[in-house]
Amino acid sequence: MLKVFLVEDEIVVREGIKNNINWIENGFIFCGEASDGELAYPMIQEMKPDIVITDIRMPFMDGLQLSRLIKKEMPWIKVIVLSGYEEFEYAQEAIDIGVTQYLLKPISGAELMTCIRNVRDRILKEQEEKLNSAKYKIEMKEYEESEKRRLFKDIVNNKDTLMNILDRGKALNLKLSSMAYNIILFKFYGSASAFHSVNQCAKVQKKLDELFDEKEDIIRFDCLLDGIALLLKGNSLEEISQIARSYIARIKEILKNYPELGYFGGIGRPVKRLGELSNSFREASRAFAYRYICDKSEIIDYCTIGNEEFYSVHTESLDMVNVTQLDRKKVITFLKSGNKEEVNYFVEEYLNCIGNKNRESLLFRQYIIMDMYQIVAGVTEEFGYEVDLIDKPFQDNEQSGFQIISFSHVKKYIEKIFCQVINIRDELATKHNNDVINRAKQYIKENYYKEDISLNSVASEVFLSPSHFSAVFSQKTGQTFIKYLTDLRMDKAKELLKCTDMRTSEIGYCVGYKDPHYFSYLFKKTQNCTPSQYRGGKRRNKDNGGV
Repeated sequence: MLKVFLVEDEIVVREGIKNNINWIENGFIFCGEASDGELAYPMIQEMKPDIVITDIRMPFMDGLQLSRLIKKEMPWIKVIVLSGYEEFEYAQEAIDIGVTQYLLKPISGAELMTCIRNVRDRILKEQEEKLNSAKYKIEMKEYEESEKRRLFKDIVNNKDTLMNILDRGKALNLKLSSMAYNIILFKFYGSASAFHSVNQCAKVQKKLDELFDEKEDIIRFDCLLDGIALLLKGNSLEEISQIARSYIARIKEILKNYPELGYFGGIGRPVKRLGELSNSFREASRAFAYRYICDKSEIIDYCTIGNEEFYSVHTESLDMVNVTQLDRKKVITFLKSGNKEEVNYFVEEYLNCIGNKNRESLLFRQYIIMDMYQIVAGVTEEFGYEVDLIDKPFQDNEQSGFQIISFSHVKKYIEKIFCQVINIRDELATKHNNDVINRAKQYIKENYYKEDISLNSVASEVFLSPSHFSAVFSQKTGQTFIKYLTDLRMDKAKELLKCTDMRTSEIGYCVGYKDPHYFSYLFKKTQNCTPSQYRGGKRRNKDNGGV
């Protein structure tokens, strides 16, 4: 029940309102009373009523002063003002304050109750709207994250104008404008098969969310399976460096309590313009690709990986005897999980690890080419494809001489065969993913009307983790799971609106919305008209509204 508080200096009027109305029977709780605004205000702060009824003319603090305090500190409270004065300025001031109703005395109990019921209906409608809005916001979170990923990709690839980038950021409540920027790419991971590890990952994710969310100097972009990208903002390049150090220290502080989890990060080059973020991203990606080579958890910057002292700390001086045993697993891991865009970064850093002495050896250059080919061939066969799809080295004397003439030629050949096997892997994944998405679409088509259908339930049906399924579904369909489901439900609802005489609540139930109010809210939000207006042909915009 809603709570009502009364402020009235005339005791006869106050007692009459308090005692002559059956509050409980009408669905209200009379929670308190006071004779003036000064006494009432602390009581209202304590009791937090839904409705305050107050006289205007009172000693110590009048009703308008009280109303102003209430609307400033507790704007959700509805205020009904009672006045025996008909002067327009009182009504005008009450309107300016935000008073809900302005009533002239004398007023009967029945008239007052009619007004209170109207205010109650307004409160309940606002509460319902707020709940629907919150539910919609939760459902649209996946869509917003998808839009953020697209925005980040376009920023670092310079694929949109500065004006459009800023506008798209504003639509997502992202403040992109700044004096300086930098990018950190980051990922943490554990054993997917261990429940304890999964539980630890969830705890770390929650702490990182608290660290990054709603901060002025950092924007987090979810890169799905590749971790996250952190866009740092500051007033100068020096401040950006300080911000980066601060966040890295706090990230490490969080993760030091979870020694079973690994992590890696790459820090880019600070830049002064949004349009230069591609440079920062390129350097961050180069450092981030080092996760396939470095054996320990690290967050390294773009200039550290070029430092010979860094290599001496993180790698051994390799020779013909131990190179195979030391590095093969890292190459295989990259070929199975790395991105094509990271090939040049990985190969460059991998070859840096073998040391300058080995680079000068013709015999070693021949060896490393053959070793990389054998690894690639093995992975190709593991994928179930013929080795003939990979370019073989040294097929004739001319080719042999060209491939080993310099270390840069060795690097180009290795990059080429790495790309070939990754193309094979991605082709295999595409076939598998197409089958997964087709099965998911069929399941959604057959179960869209069930209220409990969700990203998690569909992911479980096709035997993928929710995060992996979300990434694959968005990539293959061009839209998020929730938008796909909502569009399907809205299309079915429109069919029923046009082809049947079912009530709106029944139609909402039939397409998966057990709450008729939320169905009406969502229909209007996505179709730009109410269900009744659609049925009557009064569509304000095209049917296919966006989510």
